[in-house]
Amino acid sequence: MNTIAALQAGVTAASFDGEPSDAELDAIDRELPVILADVDLLDAEIMTIERTPTELDHQRIRRARRRVLAARRDLANTAAAGEVA
Repeated sequence: MNTIAALQAGVTAASFDGEPSDAELDAIDRELPVILADVDLLDAEIMTIERTPTELDHQRIRRARRRVLAARRDLANTAAAGEVA
């Protein structure tokens, strides 16, 4: 009976040092405004989980949603401009 075995080097990817690459860090920097806007929206929503939202809470959530949409729009426009150039 013949056994089938893969060579270790062919199966195992290159060693991972646990640190993000420069390209990954650049992508995080580009997406940071969207990430922060999402965090603000989550904070606004979390504050209203255990109580009835007031009008101020509704305004805070609406503002946070608008910031998320604006940040996503800006990121998409930046990405589209990069593709055109």
